[in-house]
Amino acid sequence: MERLHSSDAMPAHLRGSIMALGNFDGFHAGHQAVARRAIERARAEGRPAIIATFDPHPMRLFRPDTPWFRLTTLDQRERLFARAGADAMLLFDFTRELAALDPLSFVRMLAQDWGVAGVVTGQDFTFGKDRAGSIQSLAELGASMGLIAEAVAPVTGEGGEVISSTRIRQALKSGDCATATRLLTRPYTIEGMVQHGDKLGRTIGFPTANVDMGHYLRPAYGIYAVRGLLPDGRILDGAANLGIRPSFDPPKELLEPHFFDFAESLYDQVIEVQLIHFLRPEAKFDGLDALMAAIAKDCEDARQILAGMPHLA
Repeated sequence: MERLHSSDAMPAHLRGSIMALGNFDGFHAGHQAVARRAIERARAEGRPAIIATFDPHPMRLFRPDTPWFRLTTLDQRERLFARAGADAMLLFDFTRELAALDPLSFVRMLAQDWGVAGVVTGQDFTFGKDRAGSIQSLAELGASMGLIAEAVAPVTGEGGEVISSTRIRQALKSGDCATATRLLTRPYTIEGMVQHGDKLGRTIGFPTANVDMGHYLRPAYGIYAVRGLLPDGRILDGAANLGIRPSFDPPKELLEPHFFDFAESLYDQVIEVQLIHFLRPEAKFDGLDALMAAIAKDCEDARQILAGMPHLA
């Protein structure tokens, strides 16, 4: 799959595409429905299928002090889009110049500059300066330029709630991994390079692979049953502390997975860590023995939980 940027010209072989258009952070079940419809339409018409996303998120541009809330990196989105069947990912460089475009100029950019033949969005999609453009105006403006627009209805979960990135963030902040997994259709996954740390874990028999949280949403601090995905394709079960390690000084925010029955070095490798189940909140212990006993129990609890969990990519 190709990765395109909005600052570049659209390659000739990708003109005439059907484009799924949205932010798609998380690429949850609702996003997947939009992408699926765009790809179905592209295949039926013999056209390329492109999934477009924005970076940075519009909220990050206009409210830069907002706490980190990202559910997926661009690299993760690219892999998810490819798995969905897209031919390319178009990355909109979300700048103030792009945000200032009026709806007509935005649609003209799609239809004329990039040669898009059709756009599929969610029903709540807005665009243009002050979010003045709607799915209705997209259809009306596009019709005069030969661009067809289609909106996909929201997807609802088992409880009838609309599936959204906001709902997933709320679940993760409360430690509800099961709901997040159901809405995402896969576990919430943090990807990062394994860093050298203070190596305290190995001195007490629980070595960890330290991963910086970067720009990801901060889920509930605590201990999780996790699965690690290594670059070579291996999948490891483990338990992880996500938080500031209150038993150690100085505090430092990290995701620290300990993988069971694994002793290889992972330093400087990029791994993925799936949050499968929230075990307990972070706690400060009186002494090393109490800490080691708690970690041992966490690991045993995580083993029991993961033994009954299928692997979800």
